[in-house]
Amino acid sequence: MPDSGLLIDTHVWLWLEADPERLGEPARARMETAARAGRLWVSVLSVWEIGMLVAKDRIRLAMPVDEWVRQASVTPGMQMLGLIPEIALESTRLPDAPHGDPIDRMLIASARVHNLTFVTADGKILACAAQGHLKALKA
Repeated sequence: MPDSGLLIDTHVWLWLEADPERLGEPARARMETAARAGRLWVSVLSVWEIGMLVAKDRIRLAMPVDEWVRQASVTPGMQMLGLIPEIALESTRLPDAPHGDPIDRMLIASARVHNLTFVTADGKILACAAQGHLKALKA
């Protein structure tokens, strides 16, 4: 179970694999450092979210989604973060209701429960972090 490092948002994972230049230099550097230390995390919830985006034809990948996930999951230094009951409960207790999207709420809760810095470009989540409710890094 992680206790430090970075948790990347779903869109950050997609960018990392398809368009890393889209990430800001500070985020890219911190992600490389975390990966070298084996502390770069992606949630299994992001796997679900990408699968749903493909199924709804909202994104297209260069290969079948299961192959994409298999390849993207073996990025050196990256680990999968599972869902545990504490995350599910924490997602129902987030201060100031930072997000209505259930997956975003679970990702925020994952970062909080495991004391991870959440890497995202989502303005609502970054605003929540600015209020001190979680650690975040702008992607």
